[in-house]
Amino acid sequence: GKPLLVVATHIHLDHVGSLHEFPLRAGPRHSAAYFNSMDDAVTYAHMFHDLEDAVSKLPAPGWKAADYKIPPAPLMRTLDEGDTVDLGDRLFRVLHLPGHSPDSIALFDEADGLFFAGDAIYDAMLIDDLPDSDRSAYRRTMQRLLDLPIRIGHGGHGPSFDAKRMREIANGYLRRTDGIGA
Repeated sequence: GKPLLVVATHIHLDHVGSLHEFPLRAGPRHSAAYFNSMDDAVTYAHMFHDLEDAVSKLPAPGWKAADYKIPPAPLMRTLDEGDTVDLGDRLFRVLHLPGHSPDSIALFDEADGLFFAGDAIYDAMLIDDLPDSDRSAYRRTMQRLLDLPIRIGHGGHGPSFDAKRMREIANGYLRRTDGIGA
């Protein structure tokens, strides 16, 4: 009986493609204005227009990836570092964790250790070479995550991870990018 609130962790295509289907939407303050238009250059939808096998099943006969446009999904609430999302029985603190994208946010339940990381960190090769990625910011995010007392983390991709694995991923990124500029 409670209303459903969907939280976008950042504005990339694979995280906002169906956002318009939800009536209550929240997302990062940093990119909030772009949710009104879902511009292809900001969402990177244009990168999929010529991609072979962009989808595994056509959503409609004659559908073409080149014609795909993400419908606008204006945010009802913007989220920034330190804000909270109160679900009644659970309180999530918003963390701004830039690097993969400038607007990356995550949700952390400090009481339980539950962490929804979006693409700030996940158990796979971290993407830091998009036009809006910033390796210096990503390194600061990884440094910050080394001390975050999570119990279980759920990234935007890959399997879930515990605190030990999150530290391994963060340390691995820091080693790989040591001496590499943004």
